[in-house]
Amino acid sequence: NLKKAAIAGLDGNIWAKSADFNLTSEEVKTLLASYEDTSKLHSNGLVLDGQKYFYLSGDDRVVRGKQGKGGVHLMKTKQTLLVGVYDEPLTAPEAANITE
Repeated sequence: NLKKAAIAGLDGNIWAKSADFNLTSEEVKTLLASYEDTSKLHSNGLVLDGQKYFYLSGDDRVVRGKQGKGGVHLMKTKQTLLVGVYDEPLTAPEAANITE
């Protein structure tokens, strides 16, 4: 299972999230803007729930980040941003399958 998860609209409004996930609307808006210009992710990483993740890779739909033995997998759809945060023993490919 994912450690934390959220569903947000493309306007940055958070539709649903794990009870202990303090993802903010501003963090969502910053993440959504980074889909247009990933250079910011290369230099600043991703920030969710006040935690910084190292940017691994991404494209126009998916962004991946790493922190310690866990990470984050983001999936952008036509209407939403799906956010999945994972930690061991879950692996990145498993988190991707759950999030997507």
